[in-house]
Amino acid sequence: MKRATRQRSAIRAAIAAAGRPLSPLEVLEGARSDVPALGLATVYRNLRLLLDDGEIQGVNLPGDNVRYELAGHDHHHHFQCLACQRVFDIHACPGDLQRLAPPGFVVEGHDLTLYGYCADCRASAVGGQGVRAVGVGACS
Repeated sequence: MKRATRQRSAIRAAIAAAGRPLSPLEVLEGARSDVPALGLATVYRNLRLLLDDGEIQGVNLPGDNVRYELAGHDHHHHFQCLACQRVFDIHACPGDLQRLAPPGFVVEGHDLTLYGYCADCRASAVGGQGVRAVGVGACS
């Protein structure tokens, strides 16, 4: 384990306080409340150290940069807001998806990401007209 530093503690605390996966910029914003002079290069360096130590884990979403959350979460999925791009944990799971695989295939695991609008963005939409609660996609 690497030695604890004020910067690393602030970065870990920012991730813990958010309760959701954060981008490096979101980590920087959160950690600056404890270490105002913190820079983005220091955030990246400490994220790598926290990953190596197993304290945090990366969340990889298709077409997006990695985000970070505390390690040790049980199996869960994510929701990404299409307006603000924030990512939230979803602790529900549809379970065994073997029935969706082609015949003869074996499912070993899955990742699920839902996309839509978070409560904050829905509430701030102009007159409620900007964002509709309608499903998007080819599945029905």
